[in-house]
Amino acid sequence: MSIAGSTALVTGASRGIGRACAESLASKGVKVTIVDLLDCSETVEAIAALGGKADQGICDVADEQSVKAVFERHFAVPGRLDFLVHCAGIIHERPLLETPIDEFDKVIAVNLRGTFLIGREALRCMSTTGSGRVVLTSSDMGYYGRETFSPYVASKHGVMGLVRSWAKEFAPAITVNALCPGPIDTAMLDTQNMSPDWRERELDIPLRRFGQPEEIAEMATFLCGEGGAYITGQGIGINGGSVMP
Repeated sequence: MSIAGSTALVTGASRGIGRACAESLASKGVKVTIVDLLDCSETVEAIAALGGKADQGICDVADEQSVKAVFERHFAVPGRLDFLVHCAGIIHERPLLETPIDEFDKVIAVNLRGTFLIGREALRCMSTTGSGRVVLTSSDMGYYGRETFSPYVASKHGVMGLVRSWAKEFAPAITVNALCPGPIDTAMLDTQNMSPDWRERELDIPLRRFGQPEEIAEMATFLCGEGGAYITGQGIGINGGSVMP
C-alpha cells in the first residue's frame, strides 16, 4: 500500500528530527504541512528539491489558539489529515534544587501540553473519517530517570501515558505510537541545552555513536505506512541500545 497522495502534519519541522520526518514523508509522495515556532523555508526548499510540495505555518504548540488556528487553516475539510508526526520539543539540563518553577512549567507546556493539544486536534480530524496514524515523540528518557533532567523526563513519561490512553480510545481505526529516540545528532544536544560532560556521556551506549535524524524519520514513515498497520500503543526505541526494555 502506497502512502503517496496522503496528507501529513509535521511539527518541529524547521530542523532536526522534524525536518527529516517531513522530507522522508514528502519523498514518498505525501503532501506535508510543516509547522514550527521558527521559519521552515529551508525545509520547504528541501522538499521542493525532492519533487514534493509543502505548506508551512508558525505554531506555538503550547498555545491552544495557535494550535487550533493551524487546523482551521489547513485541515478544516473533513478527511484532510491522514498522518500526524509530532516532533516539537525542548530540553533543559539543571539540578533539581536549582530548577525554577518557570523552567519546569515551560518544559511541561511544550513537551506535554503541546503534545496533548496537537494530538487532540489531529485525532478530532481523523475521527471524522475513522482512519489515521498518530506518531508522537517521547525519548529513551521516557523509560528511565536521569539526574538533572527531571522536568524533561517527566514530560516524556507523560507523552507515553497519552500514547497508551489514546491508542485504546481510538482503536481500531486510528493507531497511536511514539518514537523514543536516544542521543540524536541535532541542535537539542548542543551545549546550550546539555553540558559537554553529558553530551560525552550520551555516547556510553552499545553502538557508541549519535543517531542521525534520518534514522528516526525512517521509523516515522514506516509507522505511517502499511508496515505500521498492526502497531499501536507502543514506544519504539531508536536509541543505539541506550534502553533495552
